[in-house]
Formats: sequence, C-alpha cells, structure tokens
Amino acid sequence: MRYSFLLLILVCCSCQPKHDVPVTIELHNDWQFKKTTDSVWRSASVPGNVFSDLLDHDLIEDPFIGNNEEKVQWVSEADWEYKTIFSIDEETLQKKNIELNFEGLDTYASVFLNDSLILKANNAFRAWDIDVKSLLKEENELRVLFENTSKYEEVEKEKLPYELPEGNRIFTRKAQFQYGWDWGPKLNTSGIWRPINLVAWNDARIYDLYVNQHSLTDLIAKLSVQLDFANRKTHDYNFELFVNDSLVAVSEEGFQYSPHSIPFTIKNPRRWWPHNLGETYLYDIKVIVKDDEKILDSISVKKGLRTIELVTEKDSIGESFYFKVNDVPVYAKGANYIPQHSFQDKVKDEVYEKLLSDVVDANMNMLRVWGGGIYENDMFYDLCDEKGILVWQDFMFACAMYPGDNDFLKNVEREAEENVERLRNHASIALWCGNNENSEGWHRWGWQADRSEAEKEEIWNNYLKVFDSILPNTVSSLTDTNYWETSPKFGRGNPKYKTEGDAHDWWIWHDGYPFEHLEINVPRFMSEFGFQSFPSYETIRYINQSDSIEINSEGFKNHQKHSRGFQIIEEYMQRDFPVPESPEDYVYMSQLLQAYGITKGIEAQRRAKPYNMGTLYWQLNDCWPAISWSSIDYFGNWKVLHYKAKRSFENVLISSIVKNDTLKTWIVNDDLVLKQGTLSLQLFDFNGNLIWQDSKEVMANPTSSEIMYQLDLNTVQFNKNETVLISNFNKRTSNFYFVKPKELKLKKSDIQKKITKTADGFNIELSSRTLQKDVFLFTTTKGRFSDNFFDLLPNQPKTIEFYTEQKESVNFNIKCINNLIR
Repeated sequence: MRYSFLLLILVCCSCQPKHDVPVTIELHNDWQFKKTTDSVWRSASVPGNVFSDLLDHDLIEDPFIGNNEEKVQWVSEADWEYKTIFSIDEETLQKKNIELNFEGLDTYASVFLNDSLILKANNAFRAWDIDVKSLLKEENELRVLFENTSKYEEVEKEKLPYELPEGNRIFTRKAQFQYGWDWGPKLNTSGIWRPINLVAWNDARIYDLYVNQHSLTDLIAKLSVQLDFANRKTHDYNFELFVNDSLVAVSEEGFQYSPHSIPFTIKNPRRWWPHNLGETYLYDIKVIVKDDEKILDSISVKKGLRTIELVTEKDSIGESFYFKVNDVPVYAKGANYIPQHSFQDKVKDEVYEKLLSDVVDANMNMLRVWGGGIYENDMFYDLCDEKGILVWQDFMFACAMYPGDNDFLKNVEREAEENVERLRNHASIALWCGNNENSEGWHRWGWQADRSEAEKEEIWNNYLKVFDSILPNTVSSLTDTNYWETSPKFGRGNPKYKTEGDAHDWWIWHDGYPFEHLEINVPRFMSEFGFQSFPSYETIRYINQSDSIEINSEGFKNHQKHSRGFQIIEEYMQRDFPVPESPEDYVYMSQLLQAYGITKGIEAQRRAKPYNMGTLYWQLNDCWPAISWSSIDYFGNWKVLHYKAKRSFENVLISSIVKNDTLKTWIVNDDLVLKQGTLSLQLFDFNGNLIWQDSKEVMANPTSSEIMYQLDLNTVQFNKNETVLISNFNKRTSNFYFVKPKELKLKKSDIQKKITKTADGFNIELSSRTLQKDVFLFTTTKGRFSDNFFDLLPNQPKTIEFYTEQKESVNFNIKCINNLIR
C-alpha cells in the first residue's frame, strides 16, 4: 500500500507542467478607426497613428508632398476613436492575474474595455499597466477615444495668469516637434503609437531586470541583478542567473523581496568601448525564476561592461566638459539626432539599422537624442550598444518654459522614472540631459520681458522643480549615469560659453557670422552648430512630384521651415562659392557650402583637443523631405556633409590652416596607441606640377592633437588660387586649399570615365588631366557610392564602387566645381 501511494505521487508529479510562464498576447489585429462624428469604421494599423491610417485609405493627400501639409491640419483638430474585438481562450482567462499593457498612447486617451472605462491617459511618453482580470470575457471589445490636444491645452492655459513660452505645446507631454519646428512640419499625431499587449500569469511575473555594475577592473567585474517582480506565493522561489548561457548564481528568497538582488562576478571581463576605440562586447545575462523545477518566468538583457563619466572640473580657463570611458578621455564625434519620421510607425527596424550603420561609416562615436523628439524605441538603443555609439540622451523638453503645477510635475516624474528604468541597462547611454535650450531661452531670448519680478520668480522656480530636482533625483536614484541640467550651459551671449560646459554656436547661420568664426571661437564641447542645405535630387523630385529639379515652386518652398532659410544660404554662397544659375547646380553648391562650413568647425574643434573634447553638429537626419541642416536626407541619401564629415571624423586626422602667412599642420590622433610614420607635404598646381615638397618623421601620441609641421609661406613662391597642399601620413591624406572655393582658378577639362560590372554593382574609374574639385557622381538608379564629392587629382585615376541590385547598365552623371567657376 505504501509503495502504491508513492507510485501515485510520482505519477502525479510527472504529469505536472514543467513551466507556468506568463502568456503575452499582442493586440494588434482587427483594429478599426473613425472620426468620432462619423459613422463609418475603417481598418486601422496598430501600432500606428491616425495620419497613417487616413493615408492608407486615401482619405488625405500625402502631407510630405508640395503644400499638402496645410490641407491636413483638420486631422489634428478632430477627435478619433479606435476599436477592436479580441478573443481569449478559457485557459488564459483562468490565469490568476491579467493585465493590459499600453506601451504608448498619443496622447489624451480614454480606454474602454467592454464599455468600462479602465484608463485616462495623458502622456505619450509613458506606459500604462491596467489590471483587467475582472472585466475580461471570452470575446472582448477594446475601444480607445483620442481627444485633440488643444482642448486640454486651453484648459491648462486658462489656469495661469501669464503666458509661457513657446505656445500651448508645453502643456502636453508628447513629441514637441509635431507642433512644427524650423526643419519640420506641423503634423500633430494621435493614436496607438506603441504596442498593446495582454499579459496573463499565475504566481510570478518579472517586470524589470537591472544589471547594477558595482566595480570593474581588468581582473573582475562585481555586479548584481535587481529584479522587480510580482508574485502571489509565500514560499521561496529559485532564481537562476546565467551569463553567456553559463549558470553563475542561484538565489532563494521569499515573496517579500521585490526588488530582489542577486550578486555575481565576471572574471577577466571584456569591456565595451565606443567602436572607434575598441571592442563593443555585450554579455548575455538571463534570469530564470522557478518554483521547485517549474519555470515561472525569465528575462534577459545584453549588457556592456564599461565605466563612463562626464568630467566637469574647474581649471585655469574655466571648466572642462568631456566623457571618460573606461578611465580614458574620449573625444566625442557625431551629430544631433531627431525623429526619423513625423509618423513613428514608418520607422521600421531596417531603417534604424541603415541610419546607425551610416553613423558608424562616417566615423561618428556619439549621437545626441534631441529633447524635442521622443525617447526612442528599444531598437535604436540596442543598435547603439551593438555598434558602439555613445548616446547623449535629452529628456523630452525643448525651447520652452513648462508649467509647475502638481499634476504636471507628477506626470513628468513618472515619465522620467519609466524611461530611465527602460534605458538604464544600455552601455551606450552616456548622459541624461534635462532639456534643450530652455535655460538659454529664459536668459537670452527675451522671455523675461514685461514680466513682474514675482512672475519671473515663479516661472524660474517651476523650471528648477523639474530640471534641478525631479530629473536629477530620478537619474541618481535609478542609475549611475551622469545628469546635465540643460544644453547649452550658457547661451552664446555669455562669454563663458567658450570656457565652460557645452555650447550651441549659432553665430553662424542665425547671426550670419562667416564660417571662419568657428576657427577662432572653440568651446570646451560643441553640442550644436549647423548650416542648411538642399536635399538630394530624389527628394526634390518627390516633393514636387516632377522629374525636373524645381526649387522655386510654392510646394517646395513649404519645405523650407526657416523664415530666412533661402536668403541665408544665398548670402553665404555669395561669400564663399560661385553661385550657379541652374537649380540642379544650385542644389549641388548648397551642399558643398554646408560641408565647407561645418567641416571647418569640426577640424578646428578637433585641433583644439584636449581643450575641446567633442563636436556634434546639427543635425544628422530629417523627419520629412526638407531643406534642412541634415547630413542625411529623408530618403537616406548622404549629402556632401556626411561624406566630408566622415573624412574629418577619422581617428587619425591631418588638418592644416594658414595664420599670419604661416602654414600649420596638425595630426590629431584619437587612437589609444602611438602613431609613428612619415608626414609628407607637397604643393601642386592644378595641372599636377610639383611646386614644393618636404617630409619628416613624426610621432602622434595616443589621444593627442599636435602641430607637426610649420612653413613660412613667404619662403615659397606659388599662386594661392592655383595650388593645393597634399599631406600624407600613414595612408591618410588631406587636401588643403589656400583661398575660398570661389577664388580658385580651376581649369575646365573632361573627366574620363570607365565602367565595369561587378558582382555587387559597378566600378567607375575616373581620370583627368587637371584637378577636378568636389566630383559628384549621381544616377537615378537606386544604390550607394563608396565615395563621393572628392577631389580628382591630375593624372591619378580613382575608382569608385557603386553598390546596386541593378543588373542592367547604369547611366552615371558627373558634376564638379570646375565647370561652375566663371
């Protein structure tokens, strides 16, 4: 009898399931939408937004074409409703806990489940977890009502006895750029912009895993994982911790511990580095929760081990501003990043992959995620981790003063907590910054004019509540990443902008200063400076829906969002470049102009290392087809700036200037090892005749910038407008010209072209008897050139690869400045 009973127990135990993990069901199917005043429901895409759904049904014209933007403003002024019917099987319904997880609702949303109001959402940057166990049936209706933002904004505005800059957008926690910017359209979206999941579980569910790095040396990394989990049982669970699929720790704790911490170590750890300095190694860390042998839940993350800090130390000049990674000062090279599309549902994983690969290809190691956009999707940060791109992360506040009532502050605090928790495991996150230009605007843009002292005090105190209290406290309590209150630290009207903190230098562009201003006004860290250019021919054709290049149409002008943009481009072009008559040539020249100015700044800042330790130009990308500051246009085409920034961002850079008739040549070495070799310098005329040459053996110390050669130009006879200096060091080459492009006496001559088919596309061999400046290869065939906008030296053939899937012959066109000099 005893043995029969034991056998029964064994049989029963063997029948028990080996796991009881949470069930996650995506609720992305069978959605419909309509304007609340309409009666007809139409199919909808989730995640998505109302503009995308209207476009899918041809109910609005594409707002990215011509003047259509103004025709669709009614969409933002309307209220919209979404609904779906979903079924749940009996097994899922019997789970002890069931939640609906909304990862992003844009923005003022009332959510009804089976006609019961379960949520009133008011922040597009927050996620919402709702217990719906008691409301669910086998068949369910989920309905979301989105009300237009202006209703709520007007209510909040009326509560204040004064007006806050800049507009009603300040009252709504959503992407601020959707209200219109000087590079983007006014397309204020609403909808279910991030996933909705239904999650059901019985006894345990892990909500979050944080890998806390306590110390890191070459011998050992001391870490712990912190688990935030829910459970219903009172007995102990087993927690198994794996690193790269190897079990490294087992912990048992009772139900009362959450968050729960499990310490562990990694011997001889491999460090994560920015891609230009070392390996971007990521560990796979996984935790499994068990009840005896039954698996209840698991969670995993990829974690890069590194130390990183922002160093701001007083010195004889002012105060430093640089990032130290693994105890090594790192020179930051990169750009400012904005959302890649006005409609976030259009940004697919492959779009992230391409853009961030373009970042690495251009030798950038940092992006600043600007505060008027969004806290990006996980895919963005995953790729930055994998590719070794540091991320300066703004909180989503930009160019405004924000309210300070308790409801707003509580909303902001929860927004900050959720996003810091979501992103804190990413090795790429280098900094959290409170806002973009709010402090500068308050102190320099006239926002204090005609206000009483009491009013100014209240507005500024509300600023401090968010940016000097809530946000820094959130960052310090949840992560070890540094916090910076505002970018820039000082506005450009304050002389300290060059000696302390980070700087935004808009003396060029906005104030019309010449590009040479950048060579003599170098801050400690340049976090914004930029200049506009026209987009690619492809983008212009799309805007106009025409095969010809038209830049004077009313529709095209609508895609210039800066009130003086065309005028400023023209004024700078007249200073430095020939001004072409044909639209096609003008577009080309505008891109050369942009690159000329920005690379002048980049190289001046890099030469000033270690006084200056970072250069991030404005801006990397576009959110729609536009004339803008971007180096990559809306369709992903590299402008001239991206090609030339790639050269100016190389780890080893040769850079020359002329000052007081003395040629000075630097070698900037960002590598962590000594570079030794021959620096050769040669002066050639544009026909390839050698005028002068010299060389010397040099050593470029690790992470250094040093003048390696100086030459009194009065000792050499040459015509400055007919000569190029070609410098070489360890297979790096630099071409330097002594006058502005418009003053060059370039010769007109044919470029010989030889094309051969390859497995990946075509090889294009170019040659010329004279120097051809800024050679531009282009075609209507979709593809990518290995290089472009380069100088073709006389009698030195150059081969460019064009990567394309096109199998038939391709027609390649060529432009260069030579043919545009009058």
